[in-house]
Amino acid sequence: MSPRWNPNPDVRTGRHVVHNLHVHLVFVTKYRRNAFTDVMLTRCEEVMREVCTDFEAELKQFNGEQDHVHLLVHYPPKVQLSKLVNSLKGVSSRRLRKEYDAHVRRYLWGGHFWSGSYFAESRHSQRSRKRRSTGQDQR
Repeated sequence: MSPRWNPNPDVRTGRHVVHNLHVHLVFVTKYRRNAFTDVMLTRCEEVMREVCTDFEAELKQFNGEQDHVHLLVHYPPKVQLSKLVNSLKGVSSRRLRKEYDAHVRRYLWGGHFWSGSYFAESRHSQRSRKRRSTGQDQR
């Protein structure tokens, strides 16, 4: 590597690819019920980190409220986003229902935890946002 090059820790390399893929995800509880407690949100973050690790992805940020969670995930290009989302929602649903069964049953029923839909937004790196705002990538 050139001594002039300052590596960006978010830019990853593979055998034939250099990538920096981030996605902002929002999952909402079924019927938008206020099912989360602070303890459950902490456990949900732990579960989501484990799932991301299994996909060779990294959970960069996590936060949530009583009825939804936000995730910022850095993932490799070989990962299908829909499969990552299905795994995140499925594993977290099973574990949270198992560990907090009595609490969850007060708010949610029918074996559901998450709404069937989700929000996903690709996130640009700071470098590309800066280039775009200064017009450097316009020709």
